[in-house]
Amino acid sequence: MNNYSLPPFKIKMVEPIKLISREERIERLKKAGFNPFRLKSEDVFIDLLTDSGTGAMSHFQWAALMMGDEAYAGSRSFFRLEETVKDITGYKYVIPAHQGRGAEQVALPNLIKRPGMYVISNIHFDTTRAHVELAGGRAIDCVCKECFDLELDYPFKGNFDILKLESLIKQKGKENIAAIIMTITNNSAGGQPVSLANMKEVNRIAKTNGIPVVIDGARYAENAYFIKLREDGYQNKTVKEIAKETFDLADIFLMSSKKDGLVNIGGLIAIKDNEEFFRLCQVRVIPMEGFPTYGGLSGRDMDALAVGLKEALEEDYLQYRLDEIRYLGDKLQAGGVPIQYPTGGHAVFVDCGAICPQIPFDQFPAQVVCNELYLEGGIRAVEIGSLLLGRDPDTHENLKADKEFLRLTIPRRTYTLEHLNYVAECLIKVAKKGPQFKGLDFVYESPILRHFTAEFKPKE
Repeated sequence: MNNYSLPPFKIKMVEPIKLISREERIERLKKAGFNPFRLKSEDVFIDLLTDSGTGAMSHFQWAALMMGDEAYAGSRSFFRLEETVKDITGYKYVIPAHQGRGAEQVALPNLIKRPGMYVISNIHFDTTRAHVELAGGRAIDCVCKECFDLELDYPFKGNFDILKLESLIKQKGKENIAAIIMTITNNSAGGQPVSLANMKEVNRIAKTNGIPVVIDGARYAENAYFIKLREDGYQNKTVKEIAKETFDLADIFLMSSKKDGLVNIGGLIAIKDNEEFFRLCQVRVIPMEGFPTYGGLSGRDMDALAVGLKEALEEDYLQYRLDEIRYLGDKLQAGGVPIQYPTGGHAVFVDCGAICPQIPFDQFPAQVVCNELYLEGGIRAVEIGSLLLGRDPDTHENLKADKEFLRLTIPRRTYTLEHLNYVAECLIKVAKKGPQFKGLDFVYESPILRHFTAEFKPKE
């Protein structure tokens, strides 16, 4: 295996997939408005659009489904989930949600108390930025400069820029900062981890200024394992111990459980000890999500999540998980494809600005490469660049991303290395043709989270 770990599981059930012809792919992509989000699942051979809810559950999780208590209020499944979350985080209050954006729509408006307040993150991901803006706030990214040197071998490219964070608080005024959000791992930075040393500095600055700290922890377990591998003093600690130390550095935990919860649907709000904030969220969750003991989830979903949260902390699983990402990244690097290095925890991020530098940012080079990858091999990836970043909420001008990334997002416990070899071969072919590609124009653009539903046409 050439220093890559073996999968710590065997396959018990298979789902057939089919590669349709290139002619069919051309027709399907055109019908989808040149937006892979709009493709039907059966049009896709290998689906790397997202790792959100697309992984495989274990037989323990499938068994847990049968334990689901579907009581509207006071479900036994909720209390099993609550016990697990409290055990992992040490937090006092737990509210389930249907997914991460459900948690955000409940919690963030309770932090942004008036229009124009700022929320600072190492990098906001798409729905987080959208919910900050929908609540009347303004999102500011504050990631370390090492993040954008893609060839630099730096262990924690997801870190905050601490000096910039202090400067922003001084410039905007601490009374105008609604929250600091630590995104772990840092998705838009390339799935890059954040060190505990950095999080401790963020916590110190926040406490000095009386600012709440939120963990956006969809991939907190992957981040904890990176800390074990890369940060001095943590090699002999368990991932669960590292995760607990992480949660000690924040006040609120928001999670899309469709990632490190290893389930197909689910989200969480956990609150350390602030009863007033818990009550505000409890009031809001009822009209927005559901009763506080189900929050948009069935009992069976909560039971599967209670098991999945524990499985995601197992170190043999995490070693394999990070290794499959590294394997694909190594294949692409060997083929001359520019990527964010070292690879992160859930995806390989490809620098499409370097692949087709002739395409301006507002003609979306990474979206172009996504489309070409689908045409080449039936592979669906996703743009993480200027299209996803969107428009300035005040000027409505297109925002320019620091990097025009294509994200090859690997579902958990789903694809084999043979699949990843195929992905690498196809993308290497596409990258060599990059200088020939042309950009895209909008046919339809949604005012919110436009990348999900936009339609395009190729430039003439």
